[in-house]
Amino acid sequence: MAARVQVVTDSTAGLSTHEVLRHPLTVVPLQVVIGGTSYDDGATSADAVAEALKTFTPVSTSRPAPQTFADTYAACAADGAEAVVSIHLSGDMSGTFEAAMIGAKESPIPVRVVDSRSLGMGLGFPVLAAAAAASAGEDAAAVEAAARATMKFTSAYFYVDTLEYLRRGGRIGAAQALFGTALAVKPLLTISGGRIVPLEKVRTSSRAIARLADIAVKRAGDAPVQLAVHHLSSLEKAQSLADDLANRLPKAEEVVLREVGAVIGAHVGPGLLAVVVSPR
Repeated sequence: MAARVQVVTDSTAGLSTHEVLRHPLTVVPLQVVIGGTSYDDGATSADAVAEALKTFTPVSTSRPAPQTFADTYAACAADGAEAVVSIHLSGDMSGTFEAAMIGAKESPIPVRVVDSRSLGMGLGFPVLAAAAAASAGEDAAAVEAAARATMKFTSAYFYVDTLEYLRRGGRIGAAQALFGTALAVKPLLTISGGRIVPLEKVRTSSRAIARLADIAVKRAGDAPVQLAVHHLSSLEKAQSLADDLANRLPKAEEVVLREVGAVIGAHVGPGLLAVVVSPR
């Protein structure tokens, strides 16, 4: 029998199949359009997106339709859920949150829609906290509270080889100020208030990656934390970064190493490295 509260999220959370199947959790995909062909996020690889970007093949993304969310919530009800907590990527980066809000108006059961103000495992960790609460039989208010408590202390930091892809997709936000000197620096960015903002300017990629690790270690402190390292077409560098963090933060759980999906990849471009630090 389905859990009393069902958690819904979107594909930018980057959750594994195992994580989804072990919880009362439903994932709604965004779409990526490559050269005029639309794919559900996850139906095509981020590597395909990276190659398209390198060859200047048109790449764009789109949110799920509100009706998709309405249908998802109705399916949750049909499976026996009495309420839904729907948690999504930042509303300042995508219309997904808005679409979920519209879809919730047609739901036959109550839906609490939450803007995570993040993406990747910055969204994924709060979703997993909510799903664990739902699995434990908590009510919708407690499931939402579990997500928000994790959101409050979750931080995401990332490095990109170039700001060009963020600029193309309109996601550059306050980091636009770095664009004029982008060729001379390797930007470190963070997500603050649901938006991408500049953190530091570093001269070389190796120094940028070292600073990324230092910043994550400082943010974690001595507390037990969950860590994720994301990348796009940079597995070797991402593995090295994950190993470094695991050595320097012995209280951390196993570092999640995960390539971003096609939708995120379309906006950050090849060479992305990111670290997400979340309370345990």
